[in-house]
Amino acid sequence: GFLSAGICPALPTTEFADVSAEMYPPQTKLYYECDSGYDREGGMYAGIQCKSEAQGASWKYSGFKCIDEKTLLSMALTMELDFTQKPERKPRSSAPRKPEDLAEFNHKAFCGPPKAVPHASLSLPQQYYVGQVLHFKCQRGYDKRPPTSGIITCKEVNGKIIWTSLDVRCTNDS
Repeated sequence: GFLSAGICPALPTTEFADVSAEMYPPQTKLYYECDSGYDREGGMYAGIQCKSEAQGASWKYSGFKCIDEKTLLSMALTMELDFTQKPERKPRSSAPRKPEDLAEFNHKAFCGPPKAVPHASLSLPQQYYVGQVLHFKCQRGYDKRPPTSGIITCKEVNGKIIWTSLDVRCTNDS
């Protein structure tokens, strides 16, 4: 099959480990899932995508909301507008940027953790892109032998996209 630029191979699965990420490269898509007893507000797209823009990468949100199923029924009767949302823009400092501050630039090339949606959890991406760093941590009870946590990175090496090797072995052996 034809691979578009920068798609990582399937994730090496590590049993008994939790996977998390702090930064996501552009193109990454994540999906919100409502907790049980909650349903998404009508017609709202559950996905968010990391988009790269001139001022840095940022998540594009659709306004996804999870609502108590009981509330949903009553809401169908009375449509109400929510005026309580405050804008999320924080004022930027106008200090001139130093060109040698590469770490800062590098940081802006990725999206940070997406904002939390009440009563929802985020599923991991179905597809990872070059630059993705993932943290593996053994679940409680399976972290008998070090190292109990590790990091892998998706990178391009000689035209091949690979995950760096992970030396975490999560086991419940005593």
